[in-house]
Amino acid sequence: MKTIELAVKNETGLHSRPADLFVRTAKLYQSNVTVHKGEKSADAKNIIKVILLNVSQGTRISIRADGPDENEVLDDLKALVESDFRTINEKVRI
Repeated sequence: MKTIELAVKNETGLHSRPADLFVRTAKLYQSNVTVHKGEKSADAKNIIKVILLNVSQGTRISIRADGPDENEVLDDLKALVESDFRTINEKVRI
């Protein structure tokens, strides 16, 4: 199991389009992925649960992955968040 911590820079946080890209990226991998905001957590492969975390701009989140491709999923999610949701895995259809 691996965990990374990031600050969300996007002005809308993890809402609508950014959440959709986040979830679709997480779904590309076999690993179990959870996103944490303070004491709350959500399955990173469930858009409703991710949106309900109410992650706003500047919020620090932790992303935890556990599985055979945990490094890859964390690398892709980190790149996505740090690029302000502009760097998209080529496997994610827009």
